Amino acid sequence: MSVIDSVMASAHLLFAGLWTGSVLFTAYAVLPTAVSGEVNAGPLGAIVGKLTIVSRASALFLLLSGGHLAGTRYTAESLFGTPRGYLVLAMVALWFVLAALVEIGSSKLTDGLDQNKVRTPAHDAKPFFTAAAVVALLLLVDAGLLLGGLPF
Repeated sequence: MSVIDSVMASAHLLFAGLWTGSVLFTAYAVLPTAVSGEVNAGPLGAIVGKLTIVSRASALFLLLSGGHLAGTRYTAESLFGTPRGYLVLAMVALWFVLAALVEIGSSKLTDGLDQNKVRTPAHDAKPFFTAAAVVALLLLVDAGLLLGGLPF
């Protein structure tokens, strides 16, 4: 593996971990706190803003770095005709779903926070972040299968 491939793979994993971890933390810790009314609109808005930045930056970087990695490790035949290739394609699809869910959930939160409301927007956003957390876990399982090697 070349140096650039190692750097791209490491950066890819770092951004993936940052993104999935941020989503999981938001779904597990931030939203329940907001639903219960234990946080004000200002701090919650700052958290959502940072999550949106992390999500958008990660989605872009993962698309670029993942494209590089797929281009150097797979042919069209191996990408569309092997179990590892299917896992890579599933990962790409899951990244798009995760990005969409975070954008929708963040938008629901931001719309309410602009009106200085917390509980209702957090409640409205919760299903999207719960689904995003499930997708994030699926992405981590997918990555583990790719990194751990497949017996087939």
